[in-house]
Amino acid sequence: MTKAATRGAARQKRHERIRLRLEGTSARPRLAVFRSLNHIYAQVIDDTAGRTLAAASSLEPELKGGKQTKVDEAKVVGRLVAERARTAGVAQVVFDRAGYRYHGRVKTLADAAREAGLDF
Repeated sequence: MTKAATRGAARQKRHERIRLRLEGTSARPRLAVFRSLNHIYAQVIDDTAGRTLAAASSLEPELKGGKQTKVDEAKVVGRLVAERARTAGVAQVVFDRAGYRYHGRVKTLADAAREAGLDF
């Protein structure tokens, strides 16, 4: 077994391993999270149809000008994606953390989405 060359490659390997058993359906789509150094993105995806049902990111115009911490931005993004998913008729999702640890911004986004009404 070889060791991954970088942290990014190790995360990508974890992500591929997670995605082998995780799939979003029309009844229960996948809430996918991507975290860069400065921003966080979330999408609600129906993998069977290949469609994105709702999306939000920290690059949204209403978030762009404020002086918030990255954790606070993740909380707002979680609330936004949950509200948009609820208006699209989605109540339950499968959480795809994309190989990131369930900690910090990823956990904050998930908690905010739960508080806003998504069930996962």
